[in-house]
Amino acid sequence: MRKVLMALVALASTFAFVWVATAPSGASAKASKTTWATATSAAAGGGMNALIKAAEKEGKLNVITLPKTWADYGNIMKAFTAKYHIKITDANPTGSSANEITAINQLRGQSRAPDVVDVGNQFAVTGVKTHLWAPYKVATWNTIPASAKTSKGYWYDDYGGYVAIGYTSKVVKKPPTSFKSLLKPTYKNEVGINTTPTEASAAFSAVLAASLANGGSLSNIAPGVTFFKKLDQVGNFVPIKADLATVENGTTPVFIYWDYLQASEIASKVPTWKIVIPTDGHYAAFYTQAINKTAPDPAAARLWEEYLYSAIGQNDFLKAEAEPIEMKALIAHHTITAAAKAKLPPTPPGQLVLPTSAELIKDAAVLTHTWSLKVS
Repeated sequence: MRKVLMALVALASTFAFVWVATAPSGASAKASKTTWATATSAAAGGGMNALIKAAEKEGKLNVITLPKTWADYGNIMKAFTAKYHIKITDANPTGSSANEITAINQLRGQSRAPDVVDVGNQFAVTGVKTHLWAPYKVATWNTIPASAKTSKGYWYDDYGGYVAIGYTSKVVKKPPTSFKSLLKPTYKNEVGINTTPTEASAAFSAVLAASLANGGSLSNIAPGVTFFKKLDQVGNFVPIKADLATVENGTTPVFIYWDYLQASEIASKVPTWKIVIPTDGHYAAFYTQAINKTAPDPAAARLWEEYLYSAIGQNDFLKAEAEPIEMKALIAHHTITAAAKAKLPPTPPGQLVLPTSAELIKDAAVLTHTWSLKVS
């Protein structure tokens, strides 16, 4: 069954959105025998207090590819360290989801291997097939919609938003409104994406959105590849890794990227930056959390997930103008930051359907075999 963005909010249950901080009777004895590398919940290991104690004893957490401006991760990491006195090492903060998977495979067994990942959903799905993830269900498990997680807890979505076209009005005098409009001569050598779409979910999603705008579907990304081939042929596509620096130096004054990341990473630094949801290609997605099966700091990894899916962590995502996966629970239990919610950009009209895991895998395979052959 397809995942529906608007249904994700409606599907979330109204279970209490709080942590159980007190361990159950007999938890102390149970906690002393806990192997957190295989614990599938905090309760299974003796409760939240036991998990906190074990994580603080480990004293460190390895994350990867989390820019400080991405979804408020800078403040999230700072707050987590302050609360639990756990040092966080963020490897390769400007990397991609593919880099995260590579690091897990290459650093397996080493103390600097990633404990947790934040990846595009298609990479999380592939990770299940290659047995990379440890099953774990956070305390707020029941507030995460069934369509946004695996039933066994191998991965779960965390925050998301829409693919948008951003531009700097200082340079771009005719605002783009659609993917089709980007083919016009006025955007010569101006349009960028954040990297190769076979490596990063944001770029992958840009191609999928372009496909929807050009007769494709969630299970047929090929028209999106064809669109970028045309964009390249007319000289409008800039085949580099677009980011704040390329926006500021004028290399990519038009950037197809997530709406909330454009807001936090670019609009906050470039006053003339404008963000538009394309009229012909509405596509949104959530990023996904997973725990490395061979995490060197298994208790800290699990405590990190508990923190992200608590009311505090979910509101931190919201402050970055990203939609937290547990929005329904935040609203139902009056724990939502109202001012942050009010800043969320308006969503396009109509029902938005998200791809299934099978469709994402199929699309990824098509990109792998066609992107480099068609687009420079």
